[in-house]
Amino acid sequence: MNRTSHAPTGPTAPTGPTDEQAARERAVTDAVLAGFATSTDARYREVMTSLVEHLHGFVRDVRLSEAEWAQAIAFLRGCGDITTDTRQEFILLSDVLGLSMLTIGVNNPATGSGPGAATEATVFGPFFVEGSPETPLGGDVSQGAKGAPCWVEGSVTDTAGRPVAGARIEVWEADEDGFYDVQLDGGGTEGTMTGRGHLFSDADGSYRFWSVLPASYPIPDDGPVGDLLAAAGRSSYRPAHIHFMVTADGMRTLVTHVFVAGDPYLGSDAVFGVKDSLVLDFAEQPPGEAPEGRTVDGPWYRTRFDVVLAPEAPTTSTGGPTA
Repeated sequence: MNRTSHAPTGPTAPTGPTDEQAARERAVTDAVLAGFATSTDARYREVMTSLVEHLHGFVRDVRLSEAEWAQAIAFLRGCGDITTDTRQEFILLSDVLGLSMLTIGVNNPATGSGPGAATEATVFGPFFVEGSPETPLGGDVSQGAKGAPCWVEGSVTDTAGRPVAGARIEVWEADEDGFYDVQLDGGGTEGTMTGRGHLFSDADGSYRFWSVLPASYPIPDDGPVGDLLAAAGRSSYRPAHIHFMVTADGMRTLVTHVFVAGDPYLGSDAVFGVKDSLVLDFAEQPPGEAPEGRTVDGPWYRTRFDVVLAPEAPTTSTGGPTA
């Protein structure tokens, strides 16, 4: 009896390797693993063993061609070539692959939801700069950055609701055109920092400062990471946000953002950093009297961000977190 064939009529589908070929490929992996088995550092051995297994497994899974391998090497070389003290292309690559957010999730386990839950963490980003100027409570971290004035206030507490006094609150953000100071000529060095600063929470855990209303912006897309996004048909935009890094004795360091409610890119953040708990209303205020005795001629904005810090994880005698 004749039967109609339903086999594909296009190019021949790839077949898996023969048993002999699979054994040869496995022998390569086993030889590399043996090269790391002699390490006396158990954690190093664990990480490198897993890395080799996954990398070699990837090559076998997709049957990586030599041309693709060479293209990957050229891509990584390009990331290194474009990286500078103020542009970290490898951090950007980690961000757009979601690796940064996954690592953050692994290292910042949830503490529940609702009252008492620690503030959620998100990506660090490539635009942090050491040595930001200290800003007094109620001061202005914008330091001349362009944008509508924005008042930010809140408190720092632990998960039991106790105020955390003296917490260091580092903030940085882009101006209304979507640029950080390090992206501007001469910006980001001592004496030319704008849109960034640090302050310390008061005795009752409260904090407050002036800045500018953040704007959405594209991540740098004129390098290898931009090419990667273009090839995927992905947007390079990040929704408007302000970066926070909060540190205090005995507390887990928090790296996070606050996002502006209603931003059109909240659902397509190029680095997957948006979390619902971090989306805040930035309410527009009329011209006139503003906090800290300031008078504002035009519209200004205000928001409140209450930070809850988780306790620092206990460590073992070898310095790693306990299981």
